[in-house]
Amino acid sequence: MCGIAGLIHKGKSTNVGGEMQKMLQSLKHRGPDSTGYALYGSGESQDYILRFKVGENVKEGSSAIMEDASLYDQRNKEVNLKIIEAGGKIIKEEQVTPYCFRYIISYEGDLLELSRKIESVEMAEILSLGKSLELIKDIGDAKVVADQYNLNNFEGTHGIGHTRMATESGVDIRSAHPYWAYPYSDVSVVHNGQLTNYWNNRRALERKGMRFMSSCDSELIAVYLANKIRDGEDLENSMRSSLSDLDGVFTYMVATQDQLGMA
Repeated sequence: MCGIAGLIHKGKSTNVGGEMQKMLQSLKHRGPDSTGYALYGSGESQDYILRFKVGENVKEGSSAIMEDASLYDQRNKEVNLKIIEAGGKIIKEEQVTPYCFRYIISYEGDLLELSRKIESVEMAEILSLGKSLELIKDIGDAKVVADQYNLNNFEGTHGIGHTRMATESGVDIRSAHPYWAYPYSDVSVVHNGQLTNYWNNRRALERKGMRFMSSCDSELIAVYLANKIRDGEDLENSMRSSLSDLDGVFTYMVATQDQLGMA
């Protein structure tokens, strides 16, 4: 019993962060464990916005459990070296929480190669990579997460979001939604429901070289769509195919740099 929401302003930029926060907070009763936002800015820059984490914020009982902050610093330095090693240049570096970072990077190479290098660092996970997408998720309700990550004044054109009630995986950032369609820039997914053929589809996608960072069935939808896009299908046809290939009782929303869809 999770909550999903989305909005889009065609042709104009507005306070989409504040709007999404209000929408998701009203859905708190459908999922109090964690909240996530996929927000889309103007996308006018040629540089990439990279959001990643180097540790977990895991809820056990009523407390959040985190590692020693010195581990985060060391992993962050290793990520910096991997970006440079891949041919990227770090233009702006921001530590948003002890374990989550926001970078602006210049990069002209293959996103899959860059992603693999970054995620070769222990506990490093890319949350989003794109020219307009910024994906933020953490433990807590919509207001807690928006305040923690300063999202209430985020200017953009559209966004999707999710409030989660954990049923089949842990209460942590890795299991929270939305999911980025790794390694394709600016594609994100939120989902409510259950996929009954999760493992069959996951094994098939892993044989094609796709990566999974959690055991959450919602991630499968993002990876499935990424694989379809890689094979040359457009977003609409990829979504239509999902209705035949994915079994279960579910609905999902997907956003790209300039589109928002629901299936």
